[in-house]
Amino acid sequence: MDVSIIIINYKTPQLLINCLNSIYAHTTGVTFELIVVDNDPEHCDGEQIRSLFPAVQWIDMDYNAGFGRANNRGMSVAKGKYFLLLNADTLLTDNIIGRCFERLNQRTDIVACGALQQYADGSPMPFYQSFNDFRRTFFILPPSRLVDRVMETLYPEPRYADPNQYDWLVGAFVFVRREGYERTGGFSEDFFMYGEDVEWSGRLGKLGKLCIFDDCRYIHLENKNPFRRTNISWINRFSTQMQVSNFLWVRKQYGVLAYLTLIVNYLVMIPVILIWRMTLNVKESGNPFSKMGTQRIFLQKTRVLFKYFWKTLFLKKSLYKIDPADNIDLLTDSEN
Repeated sequence: MDVSIIIINYKTPQLLINCLNSIYAHTTGVTFELIVVDNDPEHCDGEQIRSLFPAVQWIDMDYNAGFGRANNRGMSVAKGKYFLLLNADTLLTDNIIGRCFERLNQRTDIVACGALQQYADGSPMPFYQSFNDFRRTFFILPPSRLVDRVMETLYPEPRYADPNQYDWLVGAFVFVRREGYERTGGFSEDFFMYGEDVEWSGRLGKLGKLCIFDDCRYIHLENKNPFRRTNISWINRFSTQMQVSNFLWVRKQYGVLAYLTLIVNYLVMIPVILIWRMTLNVKESGNPFSKMGTQRIFLQKTRVLFKYFWKTLFLKKSLYKIDPADNIDLLTDSEN
């Protein structure tokens, strides 16, 4: 078996059907198996999918195990020389699987590769291209060129001789050697959603190069889920679940000091953003509390981060999934 394709399903049967159809339509020159891990067995999507795609190996999880644990379950039974972790909300438009297979056969220095994401209209989807590019966005600091220069000095971009090499691969499409999974144990099962692909990339990168090739592209529809970010602003850049996962990743990969630096930054910025907004409100309307929605959301999200403080600091083994009452993005989705 050349490639084991592993897809996680969670209440997205039609997206999954479209994804599977695109795989069959465009994949040639390789033998492959399809493994679907279902994080929502109550809806019995397996009956519908298996009737349309009898070759699919369907695995029911007992609960919504999140992205990392479900993929690990799929990889544990996979038989391929390579594994492709593919989102259900993706579409292939050409023989990208065959191309990745040939490239990794030729390039033994590469442990895993990814591909460039596109929106449904074919336009490129932006992504963080390095660990430091990602880490700089975690800090809440006054926007200015000076601050940007300081952050770029403290967290510089890496320089690789290989123009295709990157720090990490987006989890929607990860083509990895079997030994990459076997030698790392797969995803950390502490992550529920978000951050797990970044953390695993850090460990995979110690085994070989992670590459993204310009001629490898796919459509990522970004199916809406209840943990997506809302009310985006310069102080609310990430969803609550994503922030919890991001801080967990920093603690795991960079240690206690890096984690505590982020915590201190958020603490210090609480009075700064409140005083700044209240000062503007007084100038605009005379009422210091007239427009505090964004600041209130920041405080709520920060409260959730501190709820996980000790757990993250000591890396307690757990599934870091926020409670429904802590899903600030979903609770404030209707606010302006």
